[in-house]
Amino acid sequence: MIENILQKTHLLVAGLAVFMLFAAITAPSPVMAQASQEILSGASATGQDGGPEVQSSIQTITNILLFILGFVAVIAIVIGGIMYAVSGGDAGKTKAAKDTILYAVIGLVVAILAYAIVSFIAGSFEGGF
Repeated sequence: MIENILQKTHLLVAGLAVFMLFAAITAPSPVMAQASQEILSGASATGQDGGPEVQSSIQTITNILLFILGFVAVIAIVIGGIMYAVSGGDAGKTKAAKDTILYAVIGLVVAILAYAIVSFIAGSFEGGF
């Protein structure tokens, strides 16, 4: 019964992740490609150098991934809690539940550290290359 619930939960989480990824990829984004009437002297065309867009794109991607990973970690912690509550004192089931919670917390910590590293590296390129 627990395995059936876990399979359904894993399927639901995977489905939500695919849906959110599809929605993020297919969402329209304004490109603001209209031509400006004012061209600076010495410039051959309008537009920006592309620096801030790359940084903001990286930050957006990492924010989305961190949100998804946080959501999955919370679901895993809840599943581990349910497994622990219904373990009925069985040592094997209790250990599996504790391991599920532990691995979810470790995964969340690793995701937060990865976000911090990516933000630091992306911030160091803010001034340009």
